[in-house]
Amino acid sequence: MEQNDETVTQPLERLDEVGSFADFLALVVDVWNHGLFGIDLGRILIAVGIFFLFLLLRRLFTWAVLGRLERYAARSDTRLDDKTVQALRPPVRFVPVVMGAFFALGYLNLTGGAAAFADNLVRSLVIFTLFWSFFRLVDPLSFLLGRLERIFTSAMVDWLVKAIKALIAFLGAATVLEVWGIEIGPILAGLGLFGVAVALGAQDLFKNLIAGILILVERRFAIGDWIRVDGVVEGTVESIGFRSTFIRRFDKAPVFVPNAQLSDSAITNFSRMTYRRIYWMIGVEYRTSIEQLRRIRDRIEAYIRENDEYVDPALAATFVRIDKFSDSSIDIMLYCFTKTTNWGEWLAIKERLALAVKEIVEGEGAGFAFPSTSLYVESLPEDRPEPFTPPAEPGKPEPREG
Repeated sequence: MEQNDETVTQPLERLDEVGSFADFLALVVDVWNHGLFGIDLGRILIAVGIFFLFLLLRRLFTWAVLGRLERYAARSDTRLDDKTVQALRPPVRFVPVVMGAFFALGYLNLTGGAAAFADNLVRSLVIFTLFWSFFRLVDPLSFLLGRLERIFTSAMVDWLVKAIKALIAFLGAATVLEVWGIEIGPILAGLGLFGVAVALGAQDLFKNLIAGILILVERRFAIGDWIRVDGVVEGTVESIGFRSTFIRRFDKAPVFVPNAQLSDSAITNFSRMTYRRIYWMIGVEYRTSIEQLRRIRDRIEAYIRENDEYVDPALAATFVRIDKFSDSSIDIMLYCFTKTTNWGEWLAIKERLALAVKEIVEGEGAGFAFPSTSLYVESLPEDRPEPFTPPAEPGKPEPREG
C-alpha cells in the first residue's frame, strides 16, 4: 500500500510542476481578452457579426430606399428620374457595406494608429460611394448636353461625356489619396515628366487624337453617316474613338481606320447629299437618222421632266443632249438628279429610267450600239498558202469550193 501511494503522488507532483487546469483557463482567458492587436476576440466576433448583419439587411435597405424613389419616379411623365434611380442603384446597394464597416470598426473601440487607419478606411469608402454616384449620374444627365449638338456633333458630345467621367474619377482618386496623407502635387509632376517621355514614343497616338478632334470640330462626318475614303474603306460610321474610327462595311465587316488617315484623305459623305445624280452615255447606232435622234432626245427629256421622282431643272442641272460621235456609236448624254438619296430607292428609279430609255429607243426604230472594229484588206499576198480542204468521209458528198 505504501508503494501505491508513492506511485499516485508522483504524477500529481509533476502536474503541479507543469501547471494546473486553472492556469490553462487563465491562459485561454488572457488570449481571449488580448486577442488580435490587443483587441478582445469577443469584440472582433461581434464586430464581424455587425458587418454581416448590415450585409444581410442590404436587400431590405435597397428595397426601402430605391423602392420609394422608384414609386415617386413612376408618377412623373419624364424618363429622367427613372434613369436617375436606375443609375443610383449600385451605389445605394453599397451604402449598407459602408455603414457596416463604420459601426463594426466603431464597436472595436480602436486606439492609436489602428483608430486612424479605421477612420481613413471609412472615409475612403464614403468618398468612393459619393464619387461613384456622381460617375453613374453622368449618363442620365447627359441629355443636358444635347443642346450642344447644335454647335458640336453627337460624337463630340460623347467625347465631352467621357471627359467628365474621367474628371470625376480623377477627383475621386485624388480625394482618397488626400485622406491617406498622400500629396497629389508630386504625383502630378511625376506624371508630367512621364507624359513627356511617353509623348516622344507615342507620337502616332497623339497625332490620331488631334486628328479625331479636328474631324469632330470640322464635322466631316458623324455617327451613322455613309462615307467613302478612296482606296481605304466605304461603309457606315458606327463610332469615333480617341485613336481610330469604327466603320462598318456593307458586307458587315468591321474596319478600324486611324483618325490621322481620315484627316489627311478626301472623304465622300453620301449621307449629306442633297440629291443623287444619274449620269449616263447612251450609245445608238450610226444608222440612226437625225429625226430619230431628236425624237429620242425629246422623249427622254420629257420623261424626266414629267416624273416627280426627279429634281426640277430649275433646282438642279438636267441635260439630255446629243454629245459626241464615238468610235462605234452616237452618244446621247443623260444628266439628271433624283430627289431621294436613299441608295435602294435610287437604284429602283434608275432601273425604271433604263427600261424607259430602252422602250423609247426601240420605239423610234433605232438600236443601241455596241463596240465593234472593222478591218479592211486591200489585197492579199501572192505567196499565201492554199486553203486546206479535208477529204470527205465515206458516204458523204465532198465539200464544194468557193
